[in-house]
Amino acid sequence: MLYKILVAVDESLMNRGVFEEALDLSRKTGASLMLVHVLTPEERNHPELPRSYIPYYYPIITDELLQQYQAEWERAETRGLELLRSLAQEATGVAVEFTQNIGNPGRVICEVAKNWGATLIVMGRRGRTGLSELLMGSVSNYVIHHAPCSVFVVQGTAQAATVTPEENTTLVTSAK
Repeated sequence: MLYKILVAVDESLMNRGVFEEALDLSRKTGASLMLVHVLTPEERNHPELPRSYIPYYYPIITDELLQQYQAEWERAETRGLELLRSLAQEATGVAVEFTQNIGNPGRVICEVAKNWGATLIVMGRRGRTGLSELLMGSVSNYVIHHAPCSVFVVQGTAQAATVTPEENTTLVTSAK
């Protein structure tokens, strides 16, 4: 039985399909939702630590560059919280909570799921394979193998996720 559904959201194009799948499941089963967004350097639009180079020497970080980085980081945090609030407002008729954390997405998702007592994790998969998956990692693969509960993976593509969730959905359960 589904009681608590954790939904991993990010700023990708397939975010909408993942959220709609989870919301539909929640409405059908009466489960509550936990929306999770993880701030990580792997995410699109995440600020990078600024560096200024003196030719032929070494990278330096100035106070001005650090202030610029801090401002970009705060904008990323704000965007993430706005995304979570927006999705939470759409989840009418469903008990919904949200959290934004910093760290490795796979580990954070599994930790939040464990601490919250999730009975299902719903997340997307961009469709990376081969060298791309090896270099970039696979959050969904990590979660499938380390989650404390079942995992529902909504399939997407590395380029763009324009396929409707009904057309391209994979159910994966981890035996724990």
